[in-house]
Amino acid sequence: MSEAADRALLRRFEPVLRFTRGERFFPMRVEPYLERSSLWCMRPNREAELIVPQGELTVERLVEPRPADFDTVHFLRFITPLNLTELAAYRLQEGLRSRRDPYHFRAGPGRLARVGYGSRFVDALFQISLLARGRVPGDTAAAAALAYRQIMEERRHFAYYGRVVRHNGWVVLQYWFFYAYNNWRSGFSGANDHEADWEMIAVYLSESEVDGEFRPEWVAYAVHDFTGDDLRRRWDDPEVEKVGEHPVVYVGAGSHASYFQPGEYLTELELPVLAPLVRVGEQLEQFWRRLLRRYELEDTPAYGDGAFNIFRVPFVDYARGDGLALGPGEIRQWEEPQLLQPVPEWAMDYRGLWGLYAHDPFSAEDAPAGPVYNRDGTVRRAWYDPLGWAGLDKMPPPDEALAYVLAQKAAIEARREALAREINDMSRELVELGVRVQAMQNQPHMELLYLSHQAASELLAQEISAKRAQYADDASQIQALDLHAQQLRAGDRGPMRAHIRRPLRPMSEESLRFGRFAEIWAAVSIGLTLVAFVVLFLFAPQYRWLGLGLLAGLFIFAEASFRRQLPRLISAVTIVLAVVAAGVLLVEFFWSLVVGVVLVAGAYVMWENLRELWS
Repeated sequence: MSEAADRALLRRFEPVLRFTRGERFFPMRVEPYLERSSLWCMRPNREAELIVPQGELTVERLVEPRPADFDTVHFLRFITPLNLTELAAYRLQEGLRSRRDPYHFRAGPGRLARVGYGSRFVDALFQISLLARGRVPGDTAAAAALAYRQIMEERRHFAYYGRVVRHNGWVVLQYWFFYAYNNWRSGFSGANDHEADWEMIAVYLSESEVDGEFRPEWVAYAVHDFTGDDLRRRWDDPEVEKVGEHPVVYVGAGSHASYFQPGEYLTELELPVLAPLVRVGEQLEQFWRRLLRRYELEDTPAYGDGAFNIFRVPFVDYARGDGLALGPGEIRQWEEPQLLQPVPEWAMDYRGLWGLYAHDPFSAEDAPAGPVYNRDGTVRRAWYDPLGWAGLDKMPPPDEALAYVLAQKAAIEARREALAREINDMSRELVELGVRVQAMQNQPHMELLYLSHQAASELLAQEISAKRAQYADDASQIQALDLHAQQLRAGDRGPMRAHIRRPLRPMSEESLRFGRFAEIWAAVSIGLTLVAFVVLFLFAPQYRWLGLGLLAGLFIFAEASFRRQLPRLISAVTIVLAVVAAGVLLVEFFWSLVVGVVLVAGAYVMWENLRELWS
């Protein structure tokens, strides 16, 4: 298709973005950002080197070839942090403005009150780790807000970068959004801050072979670093809010993650050093569910109202949608789409970071690379595999689905016919072998030949059994394909959310009803634990184990009380006490129990055998 046709298609389905109050950065063009940035180079074991100073950076200079050693990082620097005087003036100005602004952001219930004690402890470790890790200075966010404000005063604009990809019968519309800054940590108590931010959503279209009309089928929203089926929703899913043909996106405050529904999302950050413990925790949770047969919990959302893995750090993504709205039907509109076809030089030829390189071993505080690349210079999956990124690579477009089903059915039927012939021939051969084996019985001089024929007969019987099992399975597959074909002919595409395993859901109103004391307790509980631990070991070491037990009981009781889970605590304590009591009885009366069990088992077996004899 032509550039004009691609542009028209992008405009037809361009999204509506709804932000949270207090958001300071919105999608923009990259050129004003580059004009205010400097280009740097960090070589291994050396200080950062300025390559192009601020005010002199152009696209041409950005993409110049720069051979370098392995592990060399090229990065931009958007702004210089404010000095103390500038920062104080900015804080004062913003404080006065927030008091007058009825739309100023307010966090609501405390983040830590929403999670358990274990998650809060890991969160404390994460906060302490920021002191040793690379991190973006807090005053950088203030300087970035001022620089972005100046850009908007010079030329107010809201822009996205569009890309149209055709693959496996699908037409994929990608909408890439560039933000000057991610202030999730400094602005909204999130996980990170970093210069620059690239986000994306995708709309998946099918093209009718009859009239050439494009029909939207799926939409997928990027959320942090997640990939797969959980990111996408079918176009007719009620969860996909639309303004005409324009999908509505609720943008996370500061993080700029994209969500289908407004609300507050409790998300988790997995620390690489704790990754093995995360896996162990998930396996133990699955084992416990199977043991208690609590299968209804298998679809518990990973991020929302569900239970959390205590080895991940919890954060809140505020996607309330009560702030600025941008796009079709809103006061603020998109400017003409900026196409990524052909791919601009700044996107294809520059593999460095689009902001400050903070030396963060977790990379959370480092700026991202552009839309094409990951931080390490490899190509993003969302770029080279837009279908697989959203788990759509295993599905044909709806117009082609019936043809795929009928082709699969024909192939299996042909295979089944061939199997039937093979089974018939092999069965005849097996009977012939059986006849020869019977003929060689009671012939001592033919023992070796008898044994070889018998082994061949058993092996052939196993092969026939496997082929008959395949024959039966193929019959079931044909039946399933027949049923699926009937559904497709009737226009039934099946359950719209069958592909979702761990959906992203906002926290419920009930889960947000925390008292002020609960929030205070959540904020101080970890600190109190550490202080109590030190006091106990310094001033009462002779009672350390008793004291630790009492402390644990006190904290567990307080935790359950503030989180309104005393009934669950009582139930859990009852189960634990029952298990302990059973263990004590087993240890104390082990042999007596063994004798009793054996006697009961013997009596049961005799009764069943005699009952069978008399029946």
